[in-house]
Amino acid sequence: MNRNEISDGFRALQLHICSELEALDGNSTFNEDAWERHEGGGGYTRTLMNGKVLEKAGVAFSAVHGPITEAMKNQLGHEGASFFATGVSIVLHPKHPRHPIMHMNVRYFELEDQTFWFGGGIDLTPHFVNFTKAQEFHLSLKRVCDDFHSDFYRKFKEWADKYFYLPHRGESRGVGGIFFDQLDESCGLKKDKLFAFCQELGRLFPKVYADQLKGGHLQAPTKGELNWQALRRGRYVEFNLLHDRGTKFGIYSGGRTESILMSMPPVANWEYNFEPNANSEEQKTLSFLRDFHDYC
Repeated sequence: MNRNEISDGFRALQLHICSELEALDGNSTFNEDAWERHEGGGGYTRTLMNGKVLEKAGVAFSAVHGPITEAMKNQLGHEGASFFATGVSIVLHPKHPRHPIMHMNVRYFELEDQTFWFGGGIDLTPHFVNFTKAQEFHLSLKRVCDDFHSDFYRKFKEWADKYFYLPHRGESRGVGGIFFDQLDESCGLKKDKLFAFCQELGRLFPKVYADQLKGGHLQAPTKGELNWQALRRGRYVEFNLLHDRGTKFGIYSGGRTESILMSMPPVANWEYNFEPNANSEEQKTLSFLRDFHDYC
């Protein structure tokens, strides 16, 4: 399996996910923005705005190549003269505060000496934590992981708990999921199986998001719910700008800024020294996010 086959597969995955999300939203469609990278390669950024369910959704595909800069070497922890990278990155910001933010990315990286690895992850960020729905989400991830390797879910779930964490806040970004990086054949799977794992995670993404939306009829959000949603979105921004590896790599590799920052919410808020009311849903959610939890 070569880089072109992987790149083509990720592009097809992008189009599949967009089609599924359009059907899920039922009101809006994705617009596509093609772009080129001066140093080599390019991509297609697809966005959906002001849908029935989704206030902002982005599904980005890229396949880029070129020389490795010193900044990239420091970010990657690898030496090399040139690189190739391709992948898909997705983020969904819903309209209603009772619907969660969800993110996924899968990527492939290759050096000129044919050293390669895969990376990615999928995580859920509810504004109000519902343990049952969080558990359903994790069980779905575990089923896919178990189909490929018995250690994947446990290992990648622990990695996600540590990765999707805001140390300056002492809280998790959400209820976690799985995260992996620099995954290669040393894990016991061949390259084609690792790529298949990434593909299966991508196909799972719209299914598990649809599962999160199931339930009773939602009332129009209150002012308090919308304010809390904006504050939680602010935490999302903090993580992406301070800690997210994909964001940093995109910036350091000279990527397209609009595509890199596609993950940002349409509106966010920061309120000085905010403390939710005692025993409120907001306070219970915040307390929940200050610890790690088992779901399976």
